[in-house]
Amino acid sequence: MNRHASLLLLLVLAFGPSAWAADGPADEGFRRGLGAFQRGAFADAVAEWTQAARLYDRQGDRAGQERALRSLGQAHAALGQYQQAQARLEEALALAEPSRDPGRVAPVLVGLGSVELAAGRLDRAEPHLREGIAQAKARGDDALAAAALNDLGSLLLAQQKPAEALDAYRESATLGRRAGRRSLAARGLSNASTVLRQTGRPQEAKTALDEALDLLQPTPPSHDMAFALVNVGLGYRDLAGTHPGRADVMQRGATALNAAAGAADQIGDRRVASYARGYLGMLYEDERRYPEALDLTRQAVLLAQQANAPESLYRWQWQAGRILYALGRPDEALESYRRTVATLQTIRPELSTGGGAAPVPFRESAGRVYFETVDLLLRQAAARRGREDITTYLVEARETVELFKAAELRDYFRDDCVDTALAKATRLDVVSQSAVVVYPILMPDRLELLVSLPSGLKSIVVPVGEERLTQEVRRFRRLLEKRTTREYLPYAQQLYDWLIRPLAGDLADLKIDTLVFVPDGPLRTIPMGALHDGKQFLVAKYALGITPGLSLTDPRPIPRDHVKVLALGVTQAVQGFPALPSVGPELAALRDLYGSTSTVLVDDQFVVSAVEKKLREERYTIVHIASHGEFSGDAEQSFVLAFDGKLSVDRLDRFIGLFKYRDDPLELLTLSACDTAEGDDRAALGLAGVAIKAGARSALATLWEVNDEVSAQLVVDFYKELRDPGVSRVGALRRAQLKLLDDPRYDHPGFWSPFLLINNWL
Repeated sequence: MNRHASLLLLLVLAFGPSAWAADGPADEGFRRGLGAFQRGAFADAVAEWTQAARLYDRQGDRAGQERALRSLGQAHAALGQYQQAQARLEEALALAEPSRDPGRVAPVLVGLGSVELAAGRLDRAEPHLREGIAQAKARGDDALAAAALNDLGSLLLAQQKPAEALDAYRESATLGRRAGRRSLAARGLSNASTVLRQTGRPQEAKTALDEALDLLQPTPPSHDMAFALVNVGLGYRDLAGTHPGRADVMQRGATALNAAAGAADQIGDRRVASYARGYLGMLYEDERRYPEALDLTRQAVLLAQQANAPESLYRWQWQAGRILYALGRPDEALESYRRTVATLQTIRPELSTGGGAAPVPFRESAGRVYFETVDLLLRQAAARRGREDITTYLVEARETVELFKAAELRDYFRDDCVDTALAKATRLDVVSQSAVVVYPILMPDRLELLVSLPSGLKSIVVPVGEERLTQEVRRFRRLLEKRTTREYLPYAQQLYDWLIRPLAGDLADLKIDTLVFVPDGPLRTIPMGALHDGKQFLVAKYALGITPGLSLTDPRPIPRDHVKVLALGVTQAVQGFPALPSVGPELAALRDLYGSTSTVLVDDQFVVSAVEKKLREERYTIVHIASHGEFSGDAEQSFVLAFDGKLSVDRLDRFIGLFKYRDDPLELLTLSACDTAEGDDRAALGLAGVAIKAGARSALATLWEVNDEVSAQLVVDFYKELRDPGVSRVGALRRAQLKLLDDPRYDHPGFWSPFLLINNWL
């Protein structure tokens, strides 16, 4: 909501109704695009402004073309199409910069900063915003400077610099007043209120909101005025939980939202009217006045449908589901949740999380919809157990988890790699009958294990909540890395009791040699093979596979004939990373194993340009990288080290991803010295998704960095075992791990367990 307000504000500041006259077809098209944007029809605005930009180009009107491209960038951003938005704005900047006119350059810089902020690219957004502010101030454009300072405040807040953010918001409000832009000043005040609330100053936060509301109430109805009122109303709602005068704060929030709804109705803006009534319904939901909340929420749903605004529609469908459940109408609630999930599938994760200030992780925002839906489905199944077949509910629960897994990876990588994987996936019904698939689903009050057995799907409830389970997982992971003690053992046994022992009866009756886990949240950060039943590790019983989602997996045996290997490695200390002396023997062993079908690039041969050349010219079955690598919660900060620089996950995708559209994609990507931060679930998500991102059927990687001598030994043993046509990928890894486990020097799971076989396990 706040992001759309920001984009609209930039356009209104640059192109007010009287800013220019419509003299020809290009100008008329531009004006139609502005009208479409103001009423929330962003796709229509894109069409109009695209055509206007072409007409201006043909006329040789560079200023008009720049204006259309700048607007087009904002429209793409409003649709969550940040790549297209950035491209159009950069084209506009190239047209504006030769003029050296701050009046043309500054709005484009601010627009670029706003878009990059919305996309979460804070480092790129900041210089654009700061330069735009400097140029706007230099030419006395208080309104543009105020708008940019609002975005800069949001950026600083996301960087956890609340004092600097507060200064930016307050300056924005001051400049907005001076420019006579009441809505802009009110936006600065309501954002300042957020910082004051978060830093424990509730009375000052209320004063700022009161000031904003007083500024807006006498303002004639307009789009930006209605947006600003909604933000003020939300500010009051957020404040109500910490302010001693809760009743008064909630009442003023309702006043602001009612005023926003009235203004939106007057100007025919259904999108803003939907937000105003939806958030008003949320206030009533907070007060447990459920019938009134439901009525307002249903009005919001209808308005969002009429405005074709799925990024708000899913919020109100979700809200209706929560209210119906609170009213004791679970069947209707489930239907509303199903509609919410269907709507979420049509929009980009950036829109569902809101974009802009202090981004909220996907699983904590829109991701909650999926888990609340799954919770309802599993509760419905439990209520019917023994009276009717509950398979339909269990299958739908599993499929909903799968939808979440795909959406979460889209959000992490922010591209369409997931959709490419989905197009090639094999249905679960046709995968190996010798594997059992385990979905642990973490709920606040319980752990649900969805188990795909050859006989069908089964649900097992374990009485441990998400918070307790997470604590045990965190301690287990930390102690696993302490290779000099056995302190990990009680946690290994406790987690075994929760995750594996409840399945023991089912597994005992089956000829099963493989367990495939689809781990969630903190469970992605630990190796399942290190769980312990009191006598032995789980890896002693089963080969173990990991996949971020079965709908993203294409399980097929690895071809054993005509295997071509590209082996890359760094042995020397480069770029601040220590030497890896065992990498040389590791690569030599691979060359011995695969002979003339292997290509080895080591140290100064392993440079980015050489890798790209090899991957473009030849088709490889396996790409093996023996070098330092780090996975973080931010995909852009995850990398593998080449001799001359860092290979980011995006660059890996561009190189290795050349295979993903071929009939014979890369079978295996091995990263034999990577590391993920302890306790960082999103970093582990990135590791789990690396095969999908790179277009490989499977990946062998490590959760934490292992002694390079041990790593070399295990990896070489893995490849030796993999040459046996009767052994699966996970079977080969298990054999290699058991060899280390049998060696008294390396029997601690800190050495052998962090190696994971991800995605295709066959």
